[in-house]
Amino acid sequence: MPENSILETGERRVNEAVCIDTKRILDSCVSKDCLEDLRVTFFSRSQRLIDEAVTIKTRDCTIEEVSIDVEEVPFNRGFYSIDITFYFKLRFDTYAAPCTTPQVAIGYAQFNKKCILYGGDGDVKVFVSNQNSEALDCPVSPQYTNPVAKVQAVDPVILSTDIIDACKCNVNCCMSFPQSILTAAEDTISANTSNTAVLVTLGLFSIVQLERDSQLLIPAYDYCIPERECNCNTTSPCETFQSIEFPIDEFFPIDREGGSTCPNCCSNNNES
Repeated sequence: MPENSILETGERRVNEAVCIDTKRILDSCVSKDCLEDLRVTFFSRSQRLIDEAVTIKTRDCTIEEVSIDVEEVPFNRGFYSIDITFYFKLRFDTYAAPCTTPQVAIGYAQFNKKCILYGGDGDVKVFVSNQNSEALDCPVSPQYTNPVAKVQAVDPVILSTDIIDACKCNVNCCMSFPQSILTAAEDTISANTSNTAVLVTLGLFSIVQLERDSQLLIPAYDYCIPERECNCNTTSPCETFQSIEFPIDEFFPIDREGGSTCPNCCSNNNES
C-alpha cells in the first residue's frame, strides 16, 4: 500500500497517523470490599446527640477524602505498592424521644487498603516551559515520570449499623483526619468521653490503576468540529421551558420488561 494512501474504516477515513502525549494505563485492578465493623468517630456536638439518643438510624454515607501513596516495591523492578486510605462521612438521624423530629449527627470512618500493580520503569526528568518562569527568568522545576495512581470509587453501600456500649467496644476510633475534615468540623474529637460507640459495615466498589506519561501513535480521522448549534435564547424563560419534553419516565418508571408500569395511563393525544 502506498505511503500516502488513505485507509478506509467504515464510512470514516483515516487521514493520517498522529503522535499524542497522554496517560497510558499500565495496570489496573477492581475491588469489591466488605468493610466490617468500622468504628465511627464523632466530634463533640455529634457525640452528644449519639449519647442522648434512644433511636439512631443511618441516613447516608459518602466518600469525603482519599489519600494515596505510591512507593516502589524493593527487589521487584517495575512494580509499585499503592496505599489507599478512604475517609467516609456518615450522617445519622438521632431521636432523643419517640415520635420527635430527628437531629443529624455527623461521623467519620476510615479504611485502609494496599495493592501492588505494575507501573513500568522510567527515571526520566521532564522539563516543561512555563510562561511565568520565563517572564521572571526563573529555572523550570523538573517533573518526574513516576507512575500516577488513580482511584475510582462510588459512595459505599451501608450494610449494617450496630450501637454498643463504648466500654465494650474493642475497636479503636480514628484520631487522625485530613485537615480539610478538621476545618469543616470546627470541633474537637471526643472519643475518650463517649458513652456510645457506633459500628458500621460498608460495601465498597473501587478501581485502582497506575498511569504513566506515554507517546502513542493513533489514527486521526478529522478535526472534532461540533455540528450542533448552541441554543443561547434566554430572552423568554417560558419558551425555553415549553421546549422541554414532559418527563414521563419520572412519573411512570419503565419496568424490567421495557413496558410502562402504568399501561392504562392516558397519552398526550386527545381521544374522542
